[in-house]
Amino acid sequence: MKETELKNTSETSEREVQNLSGQDKARKHRKTAKAAISFIVMIVLLVALFFAAVNIGSLKVSFPELLKGLFVKYNEDVATIYDLRFPRIVISMLAGAAIAVSGVLFQAVLKNPLADPGIIGISSGASFAAVLITAFAPTLFFFTPLFAFLGGVIAFVLVYSLSWKGGLSPLRIILVGVAVDAMFTGLSSALNSMNGGNMSVAAIVNGNITMKTWDDVKTLVPYVIIGLVLALIMTKMCNLLALEDKTARSLGINVNAMRIVISLIAVLLASISTAVAGVISFLGLIVPHIGRILVGSDHKALVPFSALFGAFTFLLADTIGRTIAAPYEVSASIIMSVVGGPFFIILLRRSKKYAK
Repeated sequence: MKETELKNTSETSEREVQNLSGQDKARKHRKTAKAAISFIVMIVLLVALFFAAVNIGSLKVSFPELLKGLFVKYNEDVATIYDLRFPRIVISMLAGAAIAVSGVLFQAVLKNPLADPGIIGISSGASFAAVLITAFAPTLFFFTPLFAFLGGVIAFVLVYSLSWKGGLSPLRIILVGVAVDAMFTGLSSALNSMNGGNMSVAAIVNGNITMKTWDDVKTLVPYVIIGLVLALIMTKMCNLLALEDKTARSLGINVNAMRIVISLIAVLLASISTAVAGVISFLGLIVPHIGRILVGSDHKALVPFSALFGAFTFLLADTIGRTIAAPYEVSASIIMSVVGGPFFIILLRRSKKYAK
């Protein structure tokens, strides 16, 4: 009798284990399918928005005319669109991707869901350095991203060193970051005021990409490509940083060195974008959160998805800014600030995972 009971109990346990295993597999399959669908939808939306942005304005061309004018035969309307609209569209996509991925990396390094290059002062430090070079050494224009990177590093070191008090508190980082951001923003605004309304300086301070040209695109492209490639390479390390430091060290990982390397990549992405597109708030904060909801927390999927979603979001903000008050324009940075703050609050309140 006892043997029969033990056998039945054993069979029941095996069935429960099999059921749990089957449920885990089904859950994993659903997550994978959701992530794949999210990638496909985002790519389609980005391509659709790209062609919509090309045609929004006084000049309009059909898709066949656009392709013919670009690759086959000269078309005056297409040439005008290519010179005036294409640069700002490309810059919007590149800067959006870079800032979003920068936010993902900062959140991984600091283990802080509120970490954003705009909030913790990195963007304003980079902006101040870019304003200095633009105002007083315009001949070094093509090296502006490098100086902006240096400004971002200085801001990051300031935030880290001033936040350290026997450890790094997420709240302390945010508070110190807000103070550092306010300081550099004030300095940039003061330089802008003293510089007699220099359009290039004002564009960086105000986050305006209206007058951007292909020269700005050429300045931005190599740095963004390098930064994004490095970010993709470091996705595995970002996943390991989600573990406890003791656990990561037991796996042979130099946690402090990894944090420094990933932080520098994040500062590079935020700084080069700020040097060309200006300070953009909330983009590096909202995109990673929505990305985690759609594709999960694995950085191997989160980083590339955030790049696509960031490009889409910033291009959408710029496109809305061009049309909402036509013939006048509202900068994409203002659109992001107005929409980003309330949207993030709603996101936190509705999501149980992030509201805790």
